Amino acid sequence: MFLRILSILFVFSLVTVPFDLGAQDQKVTYKKARALQTSTAKKIVKVVEALERVDEEGKEDPDFETVKEILNELLDKKDSLRSYDRSVMWNYWGYVYFSEERFSDAMRAYRNLLAEPESTIPLRVASLYTLAQLNFVNEDYEEGVKVLLQWMQEVEVITAQGWSLLGQAYFQLGSDKKSESEKLDYYEKALESMLSAVKTAEIEEYKPKENWYVLMAACYSELQSRIGKEESLYKQLDIYEILVNLYPKKMYFIQLGGIYGQLNRELDYMITLNAAYQKDLLDKESEYLALTQLLLLNNNPYWAAKVLEAGRVKKVPVIDEKTKEEKIVPVVKDNEKNLKLLADAWRMAQEIELAIPIMEKAAKIAKDGQTFIILGSLYLSEDKLEEAVNAIEQGLKKGKVKNASQARLTLGQAHFELQNFDQAKKEFRIAARDDDKKIKKTANSWIKYTENEEIRVKNLALRRDYIQNQG
Repeated sequence: MFLRILSILFVFSLVTVPFDLGAQDQKVTYKKARALQTSTAKKIVKVVEALERVDEEGKEDPDFETVKEILNELLDKKDSLRSYDRSVMWNYWGYVYFSEERFSDAMRAYRNLLAEPESTIPLRVASLYTLAQLNFVNEDYEEGVKVLLQWMQEVEVITAQGWSLLGQAYFQLGSDKKSESEKLDYYEKALESMLSAVKTAEIEEYKPKENWYVLMAACYSELQSRIGKEESLYKQLDIYEILVNLYPKKMYFIQLGGIYGQLNRELDYMITLNAAYQKDLLDKESEYLALTQLLLLNNNPYWAAKVLEAGRVKKVPVIDEKTKEEKIVPVVKDNEKNLKLLADAWRMAQEIELAIPIMEKAAKIAKDGQTFIILGSLYLSEDKLEEAVNAIEQGLKKGKVKNASQARLTLGQAHFELQNFDQAKKEFRIAARDDDKKIKKTANSWIKYTENEEIRVKNLALRRDYIQNQG
């Protein structure tokens, strides 16, 4: 997960390579630049004009063909140019090559610039930084680090962006190393660089970038064997708490929740997942089920049911494995397991009327009889006695019931309420054969109670008949 996130963010952090001589966002006081020869200056003015060309709509439309023609004229007589003039020429060649994605040529141009003894500090600093970035784009991280460290030696102030670039490079080097010790050393260097980046950003008064925090979290994760699991998790926790506040993306909520889970902080895990749910960031069945379970564990059955219901309603596109066509399906599927969980949540929330139709749906697709037994119990609690009897009998007939004797007790109670005393006693006697002493005791008590109730009902009927006959 970390590497996937980092690969995305790292690539995007390198696509814009600054070439402007005043770029790099550096607070540096440069020495006054040397003056170009008159003939060179005239050509450079034309180069700048061609690069700054705009179209009729005012959009940038650089004329690179003209630029290359002019630069080739300078290149043809480079030996007669002063060193400073050549350094300016190489700078623009680097820019052109990069624009054409000729990165090797761009790197060569900047190396030529750096080799010029009269190149100015602004040109050198900008070229070193750009050359380092080009090495990273070319995945030559070791050379890129060398160049970047040289850049750090020549600037008066190392920027936050410079520190972050170094940290990213160190992390990549750590990922490429085979030796565990080397890996950890580079991850430590990466972490130190990123901490410097964040600290410098605070001084420079701007918000640290998203990928900086992601990389720091990855470093702490990779350094688990060196700093300890608990320390690693708590450091990551601090970072992801920052990320969900500054950059509230789903992946950061999920990562934060996962860390809370590893630290056995279920309440915080629930709060984090719920925050993602409230922001409509959850789009996987496992995420909805995890939040439902956490809400149930924290005695929130009503909201657990509401979350699961929302997952049944929410639709997402998926690719059919057979047809390879896209189709829209609910996030939470109406399978037996999910339906039983939903019904159970409604039951725990004392919403039996809402639980029953869900459990009915689950029973229709159930592979065993247990779901019918549960449905029967729900019917019984709502005084739907005939339905209770039918459901439990179906469950017992279907088989694979977890506790058949307990089911017999429930069935017997339904018959008792219907005053089917003979059938009730029959079910209680079957239950009384169970080896479980508690069930046996309960069943025998029901048998005695049923016999007494049967006598009471018969006596009431006789008295009623007697009174009617006397009348």
